[in-house]
Amino acid sequence: MMDQFHEVSQQSSLHPKPAGLILQYGTAGFRTSAQHLDHIMFRMGLLATLRSKKTQAVIGVMVTASHNPEEDNGVKLIDPMGEMVTPIWEVYATQLANAEQDDFLTALKDITEKEAINLSQEANVFVGRDTRSSSASLSQAVMDGVSALGGHSKDYGLVTTPQLHYMVCCQNTQGTYGEPTVEGYYHKLSQAFTHLTKNASNRTDDQKHLFVDGANGIGALKVHEMEKHLKSELQISLFNDGTTGKLNYQCGADYVKVQQKPPTGIEITAGERCCSFDGDADRIVYYYTDSEGHFHLLDGDKIATLITTFLKELLTQASLDLKIAVVQTAYANGSSTNYLEKIMKVIVRCTKTGVKHLHHAAQEFDIGVYFEANGHGTVLFSKAAEESIRQLTEDSNTNDERKRAALLLHHTINIINQTVGDAISDMLLIEAILAVKRMTIQQWDAIYTDLPNRQLKVKVSDRRVIDTTDAERRAVSPAGLQDAIDSLVKEHKQARAFVRPSGTEDVVRVYAETETQESCDALAHAVSLAVYHLAGGIGDEPKPLR
Repeated sequence: MMDQFHEVSQQSSLHPKPAGLILQYGTAGFRTSAQHLDHIMFRMGLLATLRSKKTQAVIGVMVTASHNPEEDNGVKLIDPMGEMVTPIWEVYATQLANAEQDDFLTALKDITEKEAINLSQEANVFVGRDTRSSSASLSQAVMDGVSALGGHSKDYGLVTTPQLHYMVCCQNTQGTYGEPTVEGYYHKLSQAFTHLTKNASNRTDDQKHLFVDGANGIGALKVHEMEKHLKSELQISLFNDGTTGKLNYQCGADYVKVQQKPPTGIEITAGERCCSFDGDADRIVYYYTDSEGHFHLLDGDKIATLITTFLKELLTQASLDLKIAVVQTAYANGSSTNYLEKIMKVIVRCTKTGVKHLHHAAQEFDIGVYFEANGHGTVLFSKAAEESIRQLTEDSNTNDERKRAALLLHHTINIINQTVGDAISDMLLIEAILAVKRMTIQQWDAIYTDLPNRQLKVKVSDRRVIDTTDAERRAVSPAGLQDAIDSLVKEHKQARAFVRPSGTEDVVRVYAETETQESCDALAHAVSLAVYHLAGGIGDEPKPLR
């Protein structure tokens, strides 16, 4: 077998691994400073080729570091249905990436033997990249890896992460999901948007207008391309489009969410509807400022609630008995969970942080709505649900109200990118819902009021001392920590708090929410002190928030 890896050995010497460098494949794939990634990209090209041979399907490789600074980069693999790669292949990715140069071929051989891969099987890999200056050379390293194992690569060039997920799914479903081209993506989504907004009469230009912060990334480029498909149905004012600003610098969804303020480079008047993408356009948050200048953020929780409300109303109008659920993480605001469970009467499932966990849980229902608070999410429809909706649209005995609701559900399915969270798709869905329901962003925001919350982090000598259970909402180690948190929470009204270790650095993340911001800040600080003293905090003791 080693003879079959001769070309790999030759090519590998052109993409050498820095000795001692260790990286972990996580929810976001590999991500670090771009200068350390050339060997990783080559090896992920090899791994994607093996995965393609194993599954006898197209595999995707996306070169991006999402909301990270411009000098970083990263890579993630996409499985045949557009989903994230399976957990065992995440393990293989880590093993292959971290094998020293002399052991690298052995690691590759081990994966091939474990998976009983026929190396003569054809392999096809789709490759895409974001707008970082390092992305072009790094995506070439991926394609070098593909060709070294006799695979075929298709270079999609500059695309959003969700677009590449979409293309992989389209190709592997023989076009039943859509056409595997960027133009096909634009056509499917814009056509569904047009059909939906036809149900919203007498929309004014103000109601059609939206400010979009493109984070100076790939999303800005692709929104600009899509505008011509939307004609006059949505009028976009695009800011941070990459012509002058720096990627993700003081702009983008992550900045707006964390800083709780509008991005730089965008001038908005009171009440104007605005949204921000992240660097690879798989996250979105909405916001506005009121007449008194106060900033209002509508994050993933608000988005999930709006979409769920819309879908539940349509299901009722269509008299369809489909089980709808919302999947959240521990970071979801308690007010959103309470509204969904108590007012909306829908199932709420809590999972560990990480989109792959939410996506998996959402697949258990007829309709699964999932969004992380950071704005990354989508909606999944089971095949049975899609078929029930389709049959209702074609039933000649269906009354007008049921048929209208079924058609709206049908177009909603087509506007959604079910493979992964997609800022462009989610933006169009939100805009269509607001139009159909004749809602302003202020009315949307008023559905429920977020509880004040605070996120902090504590540096520790080893984050592995923290172990959690109950979807990361309770700590089982170190001893005494959860008891301390429970005691602190009892001192405040409508309070909850939890801690969880970072997946990438030796820090422990602290989350707290209570009835008032002052109380919340006090609780977050007290929990941080408990972590510092019980979990091996390093550096200065956490100071009170001012």
